[in-house]
Amino acid sequence: MATVIPFLILFPLVMACLMFVIRNNRVRGVAAYLGSVIVMIGVGVLVVQWFLAGAKPVELFIETEVADHVILASEIVLMVVVTCLCFKYKKYWISLLSIVPTLLIAYLELFGPEMEPTYHIYLDHLSILMCLIVGIIGGLIVIYAVGYMHGYAHHHSEFQDRRYYFFMLLFGFLGAMFGFVTSSSLLWIDLFWEVTSIISFLLIGYTKSSEAITNSFRALWMNLLGGTALAIAIAYYAYEAGTVTLQQLVFEGSVGSNIALLPVVLIAFAALTKSAQLPFSTWLLGAMVAPTPSSALLHSATMVKAGIYVLFRLAPALSGRTSGLMVAFVGGFTFLAASIMAIAQTDAKKVLAMSTIANLGLMVACAGVGTAETIWAGIFLMIFHAISKSMLFQDVGATENTLHTRDLEAFHGLIYRLPFLAMVQFIGIAGMFLAPFGMLISKWAALRASVDERNILLVFFIIFGSAITSLYWTKWMAKLLEQSRAPKVKDITKLNEKISLGIHAVMMIGVCLLFPLLSSSYVDPLLREMFGNAEQVLPTATLVVLIVIILIVFAVPAVSMAFGENTRTNIKPNYMNGINDGTDYGFISSYGEVQHMHVSNYYFAHVIGQRKLMLPSQILSTVVIIGMICVILGGVL
Repeated sequence: MATVIPFLILFPLVMACLMFVIRNNRVRGVAAYLGSVIVMIGVGVLVVQWFLAGAKPVELFIETEVADHVILASEIVLMVVVTCLCFKYKKYWISLLSIVPTLLIAYLELFGPEMEPTYHIYLDHLSILMCLIVGIIGGLIVIYAVGYMHGYAHHHSEFQDRRYYFFMLLFGFLGAMFGFVTSSSLLWIDLFWEVTSIISFLLIGYTKSSEAITNSFRALWMNLLGGTALAIAIAYYAYEAGTVTLQQLVFEGSVGSNIALLPVVLIAFAALTKSAQLPFSTWLLGAMVAPTPSSALLHSATMVKAGIYVLFRLAPALSGRTSGLMVAFVGGFTFLAASIMAIAQTDAKKVLAMSTIANLGLMVACAGVGTAETIWAGIFLMIFHAISKSMLFQDVGATENTLHTRDLEAFHGLIYRLPFLAMVQFIGIAGMFLAPFGMLISKWAALRASVDERNILLVFFIIFGSAITSLYWTKWMAKLLEQSRAPKVKDITKLNEKISLGIHAVMMIGVCLLFPLLSSSYVDPLLREMFGNAEQVLPTATLVVLIVIILIVFAVPAVSMAFGENTRTNIKPNYMNGINDGTDYGFISSYGEVQHMHVSNYYFAHVIGQRKLMLPSQILSTVVIIGMICVILGGVL
């Protein structure tokens, strides 16, 4: 393990350099395949070694003076890069959000108090789970990206083809995420936190269009704001406690130490920005202008999970405290508000973005409550969300390349027109809002825990948010299964894209089948590590029954396609208040003009759309966050 972890951090960085150097698309594609496979193998080796060592928390690397200097130098380089870009695009004030925290961390390391020797790498069930998500899901997305970006460059010739740059950022992100989830030192975490924020910024601005530039800088300042809060928390805790170990901070916070109170709330605030919670959700929505692989990798499956990961770490310190109440409220309110706004979206990618924000909100709420039961629910929410959203983003990207649109209304009857892509979409959607991800298990566990904690607002948020979630997912599923007169379309999805989508679909079904085993053999030990003692949340027999239900649901699209496609029908022309124009899609009015028929779902865009609800939601959540932080500061001071 002492060699595998540095390999997982450094190897993707080496691959990133190779991606930038190799300008031949075919050669770079082969190298990307090999690099992705090696990363996945490396994660597998790490997991095997950890289980053979007893599957217990492992602490590594106490003497790391050289690495600490490299970390500090890297932070300074990042600060210079961000400052130069901010001045280039005349976003001067944003550079301060990079300069101030970097100088603070540099002062702490060079002139701050003497730190007691401690370990810098920490492995337990939670960090191993994150390594699996980053390595396997991330590797598959890179494989998918090779074929997708070929089609993207062909269909978007108005943008400069910079695939070498794109793949460099993807691999660099993987290395940063491995460093982030395995680090115990808050100083190391701070660097990897900044790297993921800056790579996200660069990917969002990949096309260099005015919209992409605007959205990328919005994402940058929001994430750097969280990074500033993180740096202040690290400096404060270092001076007060003489250590910068995350596990020590969580322990002191869980026993009610006043020293940990302010750092915990500042780091929790930073996590809210990274996980795109209100009022910071707009950066994730703007990130959808980036090519689909970056949406799948950074903005749904992995990067936003960095904030969730940190909140899960802090859960014992948040439980029963004002900081936890703040986090739970923001998460629950984001879940409800984003779910409502998702109904009004017709763009499939925006539906996925809104639902991502909503489901991240539910995970944040679970962390804020901070009990073993809610963390159990949150862990499974994270697992299924990572697989499902990665799969759905990839599928929507492939569908867009084939249909040249992401409009949900164009997805009607897709099960007959593009069977493979529609089947994968159906599996992903079923995994998102049915058992075991949604209403029947995870949300139920979160709801029960909220009732036990007498958190009435959170109960309200979960009940109504879950009902609304069911609405927009059911509407999408029904579109896929709708009988369609539209002609079949040639599926131009490349083989490597289908391989990635197929593996995701198999993983989704496999995790459903293994749900009881995962709960008893992995998640329950994880909870015992965090809370010392944790009872089984659901009886095994109940889990088995629910798994049977979801597998039956997964069979619906196959049965629909098998029986619906060959069913004999006697379709009559539509009567449209006039003479049919011969196409059955229009009629001649009394004025002799052809009127075209248009049938679609109603999306309530003028009532509950993003333009109507986003600003009021941001104002409310901002007031709550500021109010709670003031209360906490009053207690500290």
